[in-house]
Amino acid sequence: MDECGSRIRRRVSLPKRNRPSLGCIFGAPTAAELEPGDEGKEEEEMVAENRRRKTAGVLPVEVQPLLLSDSPECLVLGGGDTNPDLLRHVPTDRGVGDQPDDSEVDMFGDYDSFTENSFIAQVDDLEQKYMQLPEHRKHATDFATENLCSESIKNKLSITTIGNLTELQTDKHTENQSGYEGVTIEPGADLLYDVPSSQPIYFENLQNSSNDLGDHSMKERDWKSSSHNTVNEEPPHNCIEQPQQNDESSSKVRTSSDMNRRKSIKDHLKNAMTGNAKAQTPIFSRSKQLKDTLVSEEINVAKKTIESSSNDLGPFYSLPSKVRDLYAQFKGIEKLYEWQHSCLTLNSVQERKNLIYSLPTSGGKTLVAEILMLQELLCCRKDVLMILPYVAIVQEKLHMIGEGSRGATLEMTLAKILYTSKTTQIIGMSATLNNVEDLQKFLQAEYYTSQFRPVELKEYLKINDTIYEVDSKAENGMTFSRLLNYKYSDTLKKMDPDHLVALVTEVIPNYSCLVFCPSKKNCENVAEMICKFLSKEYLKHKEKEKCEVIKNLKNIGNGNLCPVLKRTIPFGVAYHHSGLTSDERKLLEEAYSTGVLCLFTCTSTLAAGVNLPARRVILRAPYVAKEFLKRNQYKQMIGRAGRAGIDTIGESILILQEKDKQQVLELITKPLENCYSHLVQEFTKGIQTLFLSLIGLKIATNLDDIYHFMNGTFFGVQQKVLLKEKSLWEITVESLRYLTEKGLLQKDTIYKSEEEVQYNFHITKLGRASFKGTIDLAYCDILYRDLKKGLEGLVLESLLHLIYLTTPYDLVSQCNPDWMIYFRQFSQLSPAEQNVAAILGVSESFIGKKASGQAIGKKVDKDIVNRLYLSFVLYTLLKETNIWTVSEKFNMPRGYIQNLLTGTASFSSCVLHFCEELEEFWVYRALLVELTKKLTYCVKAELIPLMEVTGVLEGRAKQLYSAGYKSLMHLANANPEVLVRTIDHLSRRQAKQIVSSAKMLLHEKAEALQEEVEELLRLPSDFPGAVASSTDKA
Repeated sequence: MDECGSRIRRRVSLPKRNRPSLGCIFGAPTAAELEPGDEGKEEEEMVAENRRRKTAGVLPVEVQPLLLSDSPECLVLGGGDTNPDLLRHVPTDRGVGDQPDDSEVDMFGDYDSFTENSFIAQVDDLEQKYMQLPEHRKHATDFATENLCSESIKNKLSITTIGNLTELQTDKHTENQSGYEGVTIEPGADLLYDVPSSQPIYFENLQNSSNDLGDHSMKERDWKSSSHNTVNEEPPHNCIEQPQQNDESSSKVRTSSDMNRRKSIKDHLKNAMTGNAKAQTPIFSRSKQLKDTLVSEEINVAKKTIESSSNDLGPFYSLPSKVRDLYAQFKGIEKLYEWQHSCLTLNSVQERKNLIYSLPTSGGKTLVAEILMLQELLCCRKDVLMILPYVAIVQEKLHMIGEGSRGATLEMTLAKILYTSKTTQIIGMSATLNNVEDLQKFLQAEYYTSQFRPVELKEYLKINDTIYEVDSKAENGMTFSRLLNYKYSDTLKKMDPDHLVALVTEVIPNYSCLVFCPSKKNCENVAEMICKFLSKEYLKHKEKEKCEVIKNLKNIGNGNLCPVLKRTIPFGVAYHHSGLTSDERKLLEEAYSTGVLCLFTCTSTLAAGVNLPARRVILRAPYVAKEFLKRNQYKQMIGRAGRAGIDTIGESILILQEKDKQQVLELITKPLENCYSHLVQEFTKGIQTLFLSLIGLKIATNLDDIYHFMNGTFFGVQQKVLLKEKSLWEITVESLRYLTEKGLLQKDTIYKSEEEVQYNFHITKLGRASFKGTIDLAYCDILYRDLKKGLEGLVLESLLHLIYLTTPYDLVSQCNPDWMIYFRQFSQLSPAEQNVAAILGVSESFIGKKASGQAIGKKVDKDIVNRLYLSFVLYTLLKETNIWTVSEKFNMPRGYIQNLLTGTASFSSCVLHFCEELEEFWVYRALLVELTKKLTYCVKAELIPLMEVTGVLEGRAKQLYSAGYKSLMHLANANPEVLVRTIDHLSRRQAKQIVSSAKMLLHEKAEALQEEVEELLRLPSDFPGAVASSTDKA
């Protein structure tokens, strides 16, 4: 027998009696027997039968002593949907009202009919005999292990070792007796199907009790996880699984407890069953048992398929058929496109090699990424990293790797993964790729491409009244299509020279339409102009649903509604750009997706981020702001045309003036732009940040290793194209020298020989603070200086000074203060707040002169002035907690204010981490923790605890607070049904989500406190004499 106490699982056979066997109760019905109408009746009969029974035919039991000090950190105990009544028997007529406390009652008493002539009775007899032997009296506590191997029971059990599990299985005679012929137990299935589902509740309570005892040796125990068992096509058996004590704790118990007070195995089993009987378990239908068992089996089949080299992909591309059913149910996807099937069955995918795949927009790329992601999570049981806006194992719109700081950040992330992990699979997808060979080399990936589109796309150009179809075979790239046939009044011609009304009315309201505009203001103007000339018939289309959209917009805006949206939504029209808040955008997108809104006037950002397809896409002009369209941007926008499963065709119309004709013809015929690295171009956010993180994370710490790393980046792959004047080695050396001179790195020179010198680098305190705080290195020294100056006279009478210190530097350059508003706000400051401005060097007279247009004699730092103005906006927002009022007060778009708030909350967290690494800034730590919370939630202080819960926004938090739910504990203990009745417009699903989220948060906080307690009680490793005492014991 394993001395380390491996788990022992026994299936115990009891002699047959004149009672129904478990075979007749748990026998799996055939498909024909599972009639829908019989299911409820069958359940009722089963429950009634269970309650009538006083004994159980077969009890699979894991026999182990159970001690409070042995509560497991994590032990999954699930028996499928077993009825707890099968394990209950209380031989008494005592009523509920007369029943004593459960803790003082032996629910089985001396009534042992359930163990007559059974394995438990035999063990009990053997135990008594063993304890009577003189030579073993002093070792009586070892009876469990010894007796289990005695000759009297060996003939009934065969022992099989699987990994760390010693499993005792019944012989064929036992199986026949128990009525389980034909049932096979296979390792590898989920433990959730092994034990009664009331067991987890019991052991969870037990664990909580043991935690109170302060057993700080708990984490030193190594709980061995046993193989999982699944019953094929049968509901799972009952099983009681208990944690086995380790040698050390067993020894303590043996020496500290009196022999007469020890409990036998029978007593332990009684206690476990008592707890099991007390716990409540919901009764589920047998059809659900069968479905869950089937899904578990399919996951195991899929896991084996993934691990093997077989081409047989199982139920659904190595995933359970349940996944396929869910896609059909929620997304209407019943069959994959041919290209998706081909891509998912590629050898490179099966072998988990890196892959890049490229298709036109709306081709179904995301579905492939989702399936690959689910394979990793469900079958390989591995983590998945999601890089937004798309989801995959590690994937992005790969053309973004060539877009500014975003591209540099993405390149650094991928390069570090490639350098440090050879097992991580990278899946990249994009609709727009040209120089894919460079990306393949960088990602060490294979490439798959297809020109498939589920809906045909036709491209058109509109010049004056004439519409041309784009035709690559034509001489000048286009052919005549038709003339616009729409009666325009003189007023309409003047208001709508581009004939937008004519173009959109050909498709709306029955089909959807997107109109891309060059600027945000143009979006709003175009939406209003179109609505002015739409007939009143459009008001009747889904009128009720549109009223609901307006109502919801008012709710999220605390009663406020944009006047433009108020006029356009009744016609099914809305604008979409960054000036909207995130909640407004989400609500409008949902309305558009469901067909309540049929027309969006939007900026180019919608094409890059949100999947909102349309029957027709109209480009108002070939410009984004003042810059001419790029081929990639054009393809992204027109790619939104054509909705799979809804439209049979998609159309794009680019409106252009005669002067832009030649440029547009080049635009529609030229190849896509190449994708280039921005790692060096984005100096402080690129290569410098990369080197600091490489050294900080100890990925590469000497010059040679860093240079080797750089050769593996996307920049390294393209160095011959991108570098003209300097080599990659020179750029690497220069960047490291810059970081050293700035005080972020320190260089150590090691002379290996007279000729060989190695340069090692380690990060300084300031460098580590910048690295941990993810501070843009262009601003780290400015931040340090500002925080240092703040210590000299930090004003704490208001939040203004702290807000100023956490206002992001990169937003300052975008700020153009309204000087009249600035002066008005400045004059309303309290003396303490004016003191903050004085410390910063901004006077009221300076702002007054700027507001009146007077000449300024004294020079003032423009960045400080602008940053203080943004601080005023944030300070006002925290006081009033209403974006709408602040938006009006400062004449700023509410979306901009929300972005400012989000950016400041993020930067405040960064500054906090920065200060945590520098001892001199200890005073800021507690202050910034609270400020970050305020900026994150932007609500009154009493609502912040409620806002931490998933699904609770400001409006809901106010409702809950008013109803008396004022803390996390209140929500964690709330009854979802009561919440639904007391909180307006709260669905049952939302109520359950709120309660479960609150419980999870509370549990996390309790665990964190428990860890602190254990840390405090643990003997320090460097405690004086600890080594000596352990040596003495040895």
